[in-house]
Formats: sequence, C-alpha cells, structure tokens
Amino acid sequence: MIMNNTINFYKNISKSNLPLTELLKNENLFSTVPPNWSIVVTDIENSTTAVSRGLHNDVNRTATGSIITVLNTLKSLNNSVKIPYFFGGDGSTFIMPNSVLEPVLEALNQYSRHIKNSLQLQLRVGHLEVEKVYSKDVSLKITKLRHNEFLTTPVIIGNGLKYAEQVIKENFVPTFNESNKYIQPNLEGMQCRWDEIYPNKNDKKVVCLLVDCDDEKDQANVYGIIMREIDFIFGNLEKRNPISTIKLKLNTSLENIRKEMKIKIGKYQITYVISNWLMTLFGTFYFKFFKAGRLYKYRVTQLSDTIMLDGFLNTVISGTEEQVTRLKMLLDDLEAKNKIIYGIHITHASIMSCYIEDKEKKHIHFVDGTEGGYTSAAIMFKEKLKNVKV
Repeated sequence: MIMNNTINFYKNISKSNLPLTELLKNENLFSTVPPNWSIVVTDIENSTTAVSRGLHNDVNRTATGSIITVLNTLKSLNNSVKIPYFFGGDGSTFIMPNSVLEPVLEALNQYSRHIKNSLQLQLRVGHLEVEKVYSKDVSLKITKLRHNEFLTTPVIIGNGLKYAEQVIKENFVPTFNESNKYIQPNLEGMQCRWDEIYPNKNDKKVVCLLVDCDDEKDQANVYGIIMREIDFIFGNLEKRNPISTIKLKLNTSLENIRKEMKIKIGKYQITYVISNWLMTLFGTFYFKFFKAGRLYKYRVTQLSDTIMLDGFLNTVISGTEEQVTRLKMLLDDLEAKNKIIYGIHITHASIMSCYIEDKEKKHIHFVDGTEGGYTSAAIMFKEKLKNVKV
C-alpha cells in the first residue's frame, strides 16, 4: 500500500557519524525510499561536445543551477520539505515526494528554457516514479552521512537511480514549447566567484573518479574496499580534499561576472556587473584580513561536496602521481575480476560552483575537475561499458 504521509521521509532519517567504510557495512542504517516518491533527472544534451569546445564552466554552472532551481522552488512551496540530490557535472538527480513533483518539474522546464536562451545549451528534464523502479525488482535504499559539523550528504545503495536515469534518458521529450509563458527562474543564491583551485602541494593533481559496481548485493562491499584503499593511500577526507583555504582565490575578472550574470538573469545589466565586481574586489580583502572572512573560507572547505554515492561511487580527490598509480592498481584488479567498471580523469585544478543561502552555515559547494572533470571520466567509463556489451 502506498502511504501518503511520507513527505518528511528524508528529513526524518538520522545522520550517521560513522566513517563511510563502516556505514557501508551496516545495511540496517539504510531506509527504503517510499514508492510514492519520484526520481527527477536533468542532463545536458551533448555535454561532451560542449566540454570539448571549452564550455566546461557553462556545463558545470548549468548543472548547479538546476539544483538551485529545485531547492528554491521547494522553499517557496514548503520550507520544511527536505530531499536528497546529487550533482553530476553535466546534470543532477533528485528524489522527491510526488506531492511536490509537478511544480518542481514546471520550474525545471522554465529553467531549461532559460538556459537554451542564454547559453544555447539543451538541458533535458525527466522523471520516473520510484514505484516503477520497484516493479523491475531494483532496489533504492538511502541514509545520511555526516562528514563533519557542517556537511551531511545522502548515501545510496542499490541500482534504483541508475535504472531510472537510463529509462529517463532513453525517453527524454521536450517539455516546453515557445508559446508557453516564460517565467524567470529563481536562481537566488547562485554564486560562481572562485577561480580554478589548485591542490595544496605542487606535486599533486586533481583526480575525478567514477566507479560502477552493478551487482546490488556486492555494491556496499566493493565500494567499501575502494574507500578503505582511498583512505589508506590519500588520507582521510580532509587530507585528500582538493579544496584548501590556502588555494582559495576569487576570480575578479569582469568576464567571470558577465558569465555568472548570463546564466543567472539571462541578460546584460551594467548595474549587476559593476556592483558584483566591486563586491568581489572587496571580498579579496575580506577573506584575507578579516577573521569572519577567514572563517568563511574554512567553512567552504568543509562544505565542499567531494564524494557522492548514488549507486555509483563518484569522488574528487587530490594526490600525487604515485598515489594515483597505487589506486589504479586496485581499480584495475577489481575491473579484471568483473567487479567494477571505472572512469578516471586527472587534471591540474578543481572548479567550484556554489549555492549560498546564508554566509554562516547554509552554503554548499559543488566540486568538479577542470577540463570536464566528471564528464571526462564518464567518457572513459562509457567506452569501457560499450566494449563489455559488445
């Protein structure tokens, strides 16, 4: 029987303080997503081509904007509703109660139209009911992991999101037409002011890793093995974090402000450019000389979302060439045993886009690598997947 009182399902899940490797060992800590919820997916069509044309920042910001659109829509509907969401570099995934599905889809479709007009990118939007996932004997279980005092993220085991994404992407249809009334999307809180962020040591690179264990029964075990190895080789989450206070610097160029303005309001506005440029210039002094500014930079490092389990294992870490080689030995071994398929992208720096609700504790920072990051790792992954299916 489908229950109607599940709107606070995710909100009521307890936060676990266990290390991720320990959390994955205990399936009792995971809850089954209610069947009267839905999975919503956004995806940039031909994102690989856009990245190859040097538009990785636009791709990244568009994906971030879809998350901001959903969260701002939920705030306007019912601020008490909390949902899990996942940033994917060239798109995003959400799980939400059916009671809020229609207005969220409407907002995302308007946002898609806005992106088409302002950036000439096609953001596709689709959804699938969780009930339909379960009808195919696919599981979808979720819990919350508290990484530190500021950051808590959802953790998924099961292939529910992967299955839904496949079905949705195979059946994307245009969901708006030009005759519909255009409504400016609510992107309040979007900020993309940080410059490329280099690792804290010169001999380190930024690594974007995407791993798929398709066996639902073995998923938690395999991802636990990989995470233990990552902890052993690179250190804990803080040590391998590609975002460090010492390397956080604002991009004060007018061009960066113009790009943010284009995606946020979709038109040129001289007052926006000047006021935000002046604020960014002041920010360079604020973060350097004011205690509150230095504290904010520290919180940015703590609130940077660098690891994600949504059925896949996705993470951005920093490490030396030797460390990466050691990790790849394990990954190659697991892949040779048909336990996983993985894609990896190694680059010189991270990029970050942000959602700032307030400057105290309510801000989240989505991390990706330069030169496509997750999107480039996915290209390698898809090539391997094609060879397996042949």
